[in-house]
Amino acid sequence: MASPEVLSQLTSIETSSASQGDKSHSFIALLQPILTNSPAASLEANLKAFVDTILSDNVGIVTSRPVLSEYLQTLPSLAPELQKSLYTYTLDKISPKIVSFEQADCTIRLALATLHEASEDNAQAARVLEGIQLNPHQRQITDEFRLEVYIRIMRNLLEDDESISADSWLNRATLIIHKSTDASLNLNFAMCQARILDAKRQFLNACSKYHFLSFSNLVAEADKLQCLSAAMTCAILAPAGPLRSRSLATLYKDERAPQLHSDYALLEKMYLDRLLSAKEVEEFAARLRPHQKALQSDGTTVLSKAVIEHNLLAASRLYNNIGVEELGVLLGLSGEKAEEYAARMIEQKRMNGQIDQIDGLIYFESGGSGGAGGVVVGRQIRKWDENVAALALEVENITSMLQSDYPVVCPLSPPFYSLIANNG
Repeated sequence: MASPEVLSQLTSIETSSASQGDKSHSFIALLQPILTNSPAASLEANLKAFVDTILSDNVGIVTSRPVLSEYLQTLPSLAPELQKSLYTYTLDKISPKIVSFEQADCTIRLALATLHEASEDNAQAARVLEGIQLNPHQRQITDEFRLEVYIRIMRNLLEDDESISADSWLNRATLIIHKSTDASLNLNFAMCQARILDAKRQFLNACSKYHFLSFSNLVAEADKLQCLSAAMTCAILAPAGPLRSRSLATLYKDERAPQLHSDYALLEKMYLDRLLSAKEVEEFAARLRPHQKALQSDGTTVLSKAVIEHNLLAASRLYNNIGVEELGVLLGLSGEKAEEYAARMIEQKRMNGQIDQIDGLIYFESGGSGGAGGVVVGRQIRKWDENVAALALEVENITSMLQSDYPVVCPLSPPFYSLIANNG
């Protein structure tokens, strides 16, 4: 409870007939003695009584605003927990009069969010920042300030694994990011975007963003390698196909990649279309974040699905054809499930092949489709065509060499001369 002496002084100033300016000076003059002379047990109560008085209906806005501003400047000198309590209490008090105290509300929320971030209470920090009036009635704010708040909210939500909520703030930030000339803000936006794409399992897009960030001059060297590692992880988790192969090739050729031994070993195997062992997959899974290991609707994880599709694609490089049951053994699945994966990848044009369900065989193709009906040309037929073309080319080369070494002029036959004469 507030000390009687402080309450008496506050009441005296509140009820005095002095001008608004004089009241402001009196309140500000009283603030410092409260901070220095109040016992630790009653300091919080005295400051809350001070807030109650300056925000009461008996004290005008002209007096309240400068006094409240001075009061907020003194709070950072107090203990963090006491600051949290006083900031929260003041927010509740100005909430009914928010239109008149927009600037103070913003200042309190920014400071309170910083305290929550320091104690790693990111969810609470995000909630506090979400309450900032970004379309104020009585003050002007810049788009860069809006963007800064959006990014700060996103970062706190992502730290709390709230990617869906963060995505809605990303959409707002996307509308104004083009107006920003602050390189640091642009970098933080790109980082949030990459993390949200990663959380939404859009791994190829996230890989591209992370790889771009790994080259930024504003990022520390250690953080650059973390971005590169994140890019490699996203490339490994992406659905198998031509687009992922392109990303794997880009990362494999990055001269910094071998420094990340654990990620690079798996990435190299995927790039070279080698089959992955269960032990390698388990070691990689241990380094993944929770959203990258979450179960999907079909009961598989993102990683297990990516590995199955990769091994299926690798098998297509090794075999001309394979039985459905044998493929299932190779992938660690039932024959029916293996056929389902193969059919989906062929349908989505991430792998070329044909399925003979009668004989229970899958025929793999290394090239694209051709023919009038778009029928996939068989590998053996294609080899036959290539051999015929090579033979024809050799014959043509030999003929050219013979004509060059032994030129022969073939005279025109007499009947041909006569034909020209008759038609001439």
